[in-house]
Amino acid sequence: MTTSLYILTGASRGMGLALAEQLLQAGNTLLTLQRSPHPDLPALAEARGARLLAWSVDLADSTGSAHELGLWLRTQDPAAYQRAVLINNAGVIPPIAPLSDSSPELVAAALRVGLEAPMLLCAAFLNGTAGWVLPRQVLNISSGLGRRAMASQAPYCAAKAGMDHFTRCLALDEAQKPNGAKVCSLAPGVIDTDMQVQLRSTPAEAFPDQGNFAALKDKGQLTSPQEAAARLLAYLQRPDFGSQPVADVRDA
Repeated sequence: MTTSLYILTGASRGMGLALAEQLLQAGNTLLTLQRSPHPDLPALAEARGARLLAWSVDLADSTGSAHELGLWLRTQDPAAYQRAVLINNAGVIPPIAPLSDSSPELVAAALRVGLEAPMLLCAAFLNGTAGWVLPRQVLNISSGLGRRAMASQAPYCAAKAGMDHFTRCLALDEAQKPNGAKVCSLAPGVIDTDMQVQLRSTPAEAFPDQGNFAALKDKGQLTSPQEAAARLLAYLQRPDFGSQPVADVRDA
């Protein structure tokens, strides 16, 4: 039976978990990469007739994670798949503060997980599937903060801005190839996740935009992780996916 291969980072909570739950459908193979796999996903995969491989990895060790992915892809038979998709979802926000007050170690870790790891995983995925004659897609989960500066958010804003721009470069690379992958860095909108809790719980003196994020929650303007995941996966299915290497799901 032919199957779709999905590779997803950050699948243990929030929107990443919602993506994993929706991708675990009959005929799909899902490989997840995260620190701690979610304990409920294996039973869901079995119940739906999907194949789940859950790797416990530290994406801050981006070179190691990319190396393992590349090796694994070389063990796969492309004839077993009808398409292959990489979804870079994982990201972290270090303690919210002006850059001058931020921990160098935590800033470095945020950039490794949010920018370096997606770049290296893209490279491993595209290299490892280069000879596969089937549709290949890369969906990088970006953010509006990659396109709008915000005080006390330099590491996260920089990681997402870098993700947007390397995706533009990647699209130019793949356009030169006979069976190049379709790629997109897609902002998912404002989602009710642990990250939002962190943003609206930070004291206003450390985060000038704290009140705006609190108001989004108070006014019911946050999208649920499940709804956001469904919108992202619907965008992935669009026939024009990749025509815009940087996009926002809210503009679709």
